[in-house]
Amino acid sequence: MFADEGYELALVGGPVRDLLLHRKSHDLDLCSSARPEQFEHILRAWGHDGFWDMGRKFGTLGAMRRRPDGTAVQVEVTTYRRDTYDPDSRKPEVDYGDSLEGDLSRRDFTVNAMALRVPDLEFVDPFGGASDLAKGVLRTPVDPRQSFDDDPLRMMRAIRFVAQLGFNIEPETAQAITEMTDRIRIVSAERVRDELVKTLLSSRPRAGIEALVDSGLADIVLPEIPALKLEIDEHHRHKDVFEHTMIVLDRAVALETGPDGPVPAPDLELRLAALMHDIGKPATRKFEDHGKVSFHHHDAVGAKLTRKRLRALHFDHHIVQDVSELVNIHLRFHGYVDEPWTDSAVRRYVRDAGPLYERLNRLTRADATTQNKRKAQMFSDAMDEMEQRVRDLKQREDIEAIRPELDGNEIMQLLGLEPGPQVGAAYRHMLEYRLDNGQVGHDAAVEELKRWAASAGK
Repeated sequence: MFADEGYELALVGGPVRDLLLHRKSHDLDLCSSARPEQFEHILRAWGHDGFWDMGRKFGTLGAMRRRPDGTAVQVEVTTYRRDTYDPDSRKPEVDYGDSLEGDLSRRDFTVNAMALRVPDLEFVDPFGGASDLAKGVLRTPVDPRQSFDDDPLRMMRAIRFVAQLGFNIEPETAQAITEMTDRIRIVSAERVRDELVKTLLSSRPRAGIEALVDSGLADIVLPEIPALKLEIDEHHRHKDVFEHTMIVLDRAVALETGPDGPVPAPDLELRLAALMHDIGKPATRKFEDHGKVSFHHHDAVGAKLTRKRLRALHFDHHIVQDVSELVNIHLRFHGYVDEPWTDSAVRRYVRDAGPLYERLNRLTRADATTQNKRKAQMFSDAMDEMEQRVRDLKQREDIEAIRPELDGNEIMQLLGLEPGPQVGAAYRHMLEYRLDNGQVGHDAAVEELKRWAASAGK
């Protein structure tokens, strides 16, 4: 349809890369010599099942149509272009280009700078992207300093491709990133966050985070992580916290479940919690007698630092709350190994974890990285035992939504109270009683309320 009206059209970027990797692409990116106002009617005519123009100011329009088997094909067509940044601007300026080769030259890496002209199916690879793809190398089509100066986010994309594709960054490109890390400051927090999320949700998040730290970018976008590279004391009595964190991240990923399990892979909140769980350690490190090192309250300090960093990266409120809470309570289980809890303590653990219970248990298991096989087995056995106790309790009572057996209205009626602080105090006592004793029945709960009121002088 484009060719009939005299316009060039080519498949570009990720879909071409995926073709060479023998992967399917349901969303197709194309570029064209035509301007949006020239090809809009073509997309509207082709896209029986959808049309969108949110990217019009960037020269991009999209459309969708369904195949006879019901599967959808989405296409986005963009006018040949080039992006440049004003040195002080967070947003790219878009200029239209006039050739496919020129458009490819402004793309982030050679493996994304390949095209397939349609309808003739002519393969276009002016920068050796196919060779780099075969070698697993990330290299920019033009001088990397020019490329990263034009769009500094490309430095974060390089890290993401290390995690997603298992590629290595070509030495000159890696050196340019190290020299230009400060340039990332002009990119909006949202765009940095999105690249970080894609890195964490990839199949190799550890490789991505290690590359982020090695490049120096983490010093700016996630400084709490390189700060974990604490010097190991001369007696080697505590683990390198950064290396430990990378192991925990790997283990947490391995503990995610299939789509029907309680923590389907990939799980952003679990992975973020694994990454951030020990960031309170540098601020709380203390050298004790006999060469010992302590990190008292690093969980609470780490939760505050996590909340601050995720807010700075503009994560959604619920992610900020969930991840910081996981960091805050990630040590809760450790006392169980030495002295198994009472049923009331198990109830409190489940209540405090709330909807984070399954993630918390996986984070706790991932954090047990001791090389002592006997200790590791004891910890695993204790965790298994606690989880079985939770399952047994759930069969007898709804411990995930524990409430007193008397509600506020009943408390006021039985004690002759008006709404106020006294009702709240009575309710809290009955909740603690419920946690300690389980379900005792309405009559026993009434007797306990009366006993408490008498002893408290209510």
